[in-house]
Amino acid sequence: MSMTETKARRLARLSRWRPWILRGGLVVFLLIAISVIWVSNILLTERFTETQRNRAELRLAIYSGSVLSEIQRHQVVPVLLSRDPSLIRALEANDYTNTSQYLISYVEDIGAASILLLDREGRVVAATDRARIAELRSDEPFFVEATRSPDTVFTSNEPETGRFDFTFSRQIENGDGLLGVILVEIDLGRLVDRWRGTSEAVFLTNSQGQIILSTEPRWRGRTETEAMALRTPPSAIQRALDGAGDWAFGDPSPNFFGSATIRLENRITFRGWRIVSYTAYASVRERVNGVLALQIMGFALLLAGAFYVLSRRARMQSMVLARESADLRRLNERLQREIAERQKVQRNLEEAEQSLAQNQKLAALGEMSAAVSHELNQPLAAMKTYLAGARLLLQRKRTEEAASSFQRIDDLIERMGAITRQLKSYARKGGDALEPVDMRDALKGALTMMEPQLRTDTVEITQSLPRKPAMVMVDRLRLEQVIINLLRNALDAMKGSDTRELDLMIVEGEEVVLTVRDTGDGIDDLEALFEPFYTTKKPGEGVGLGLAISSGIVTDLGGRLTARNSGRGGAVFEVRLPALAEDQGGATAAE
Repeated sequence: MSMTETKARRLARLSRWRPWILRGGLVVFLLIAISVIWVSNILLTERFTETQRNRAELRLAIYSGSVLSEIQRHQVVPVLLSRDPSLIRALEANDYTNTSQYLISYVEDIGAASILLLDREGRVVAATDRARIAELRSDEPFFVEATRSPDTVFTSNEPETGRFDFTFSRQIENGDGLLGVILVEIDLGRLVDRWRGTSEAVFLTNSQGQIILSTEPRWRGRTETEAMALRTPPSAIQRALDGAGDWAFGDPSPNFFGSATIRLENRITFRGWRIVSYTAYASVRERVNGVLALQIMGFALLLAGAFYVLSRRARMQSMVLARESADLRRLNERLQREIAERQKVQRNLEEAEQSLAQNQKLAALGEMSAAVSHELNQPLAAMKTYLAGARLLLQRKRTEEAASSFQRIDDLIERMGAITRQLKSYARKGGDALEPVDMRDALKGALTMMEPQLRTDTVEITQSLPRKPAMVMVDRLRLEQVIINLLRNALDAMKGSDTRELDLMIVEGEEVVLTVRDTGDGIDDLEALFEPFYTTKKPGEGVGLGLAISSGIVTDLGGRLTARNSGRGGAVFEVRLPALAEDQGGATAAE
């Protein structure tokens, strides 16, 4: 066996085992990555949890100090005010004219909630809140206890409003006996506002274990056990836990005060008060997840690098095969380009032939006399009727009425000349002068032209016209030409129908809309309706230029001609033209 055959067998054996080797390496890599992430999660969680606990203890110590400082700061105020000469003189003289203003100047300096001055009967005689003057508070605990004790008295009670009042009171006396009581109310609610905004639920209890201040208003007046039983609606600690996110590799929904929170307590050296906080590890999971994300990213980059190396080797092998087939690909591409160029030349030739044929068709048929007769049928029919009437009038020697018929015939001849000029301008825009025209008058003129045919076909006409003029800026002759063409098409569509109804309606708004609805068979092809030489009539009855010409006329006048099928059967044509304002119409007419 030669060396070449041995090497070939080794390469073949290696190629068979290579996929399994790659899969095994991938599994080992994933196991290592998962182990590292798992251990890091445990160690980091413990470390950051301890840090969070230390911070909570520090915050609770600060809260305790702020409560004690606030109480001590206000405790000395009643002592000073009880010795104030101004207040003593006011109580002796029963003159409190400037006393309230005097107390207001004090309350701004010491930061108390309010200050009240009561006489010996327990009636408020001066206060920083003037609305409380004249209140009788003789039965209140602070007043009763202050009159019995020579020292400063602290009281806290919960009135019907549901809030706790914290007050310091002290009697005011002179050598003759009791004059009154000074009361200073403390606003400890400001401290609660500072406690909010953290991932903690903080509350203050008295010596009986009753909550007197809390970040959760519903907890006030209850014991700690009763407050913890309140689960609905969610408390502050629950909202903090919801914002902290799920715990990776742990319970996704921790207990309310379970392993995800910590309880801390601190005693305040004042009347047996205690301050308690429940702290959620709000930022622990975020910090741990940040480190874990970096580790996962690192492993992902290593895995991506391995895949890049493997893919590079695969690309090198594919490049060898690509060079061997490069000549064949270039030949195929050259052949495809030649085929595409031939197909493009053939398509251009077919399009040119079609365009040339269409242009020849338009040029030849545009000159056909059939188009002219198509537009002149109605004036000729009307002339025939007027001639027959004039002959009969002359026989009866009614010459004046016959002359009127001849004048109408002359008007029709002039109209026919104008129509032939409009037919010549089908392929180009005309330069006719525009004038203000009432759409109602244009419709009336068209109906007069169509009167003989309407009488012959026995059509029921319904008109819905506005009471005031519907003015548009148009060439009246061209507009009547469009209306006559629509009426004639409607009559042709209703041939053979049992019901022949023609609805004519004019609506005025930003546009003046003329609607023509018939009871025929409707329109089969709406897209090709306005194309030249499209017609549904039999050969010899029309060349398909009527609607195309009408659409071009309406477009030249600044409007549009539309068509649709009616839900009740038949076709509906609408002529939409811009409405002419009354002031514009009047100015144009004046010119």
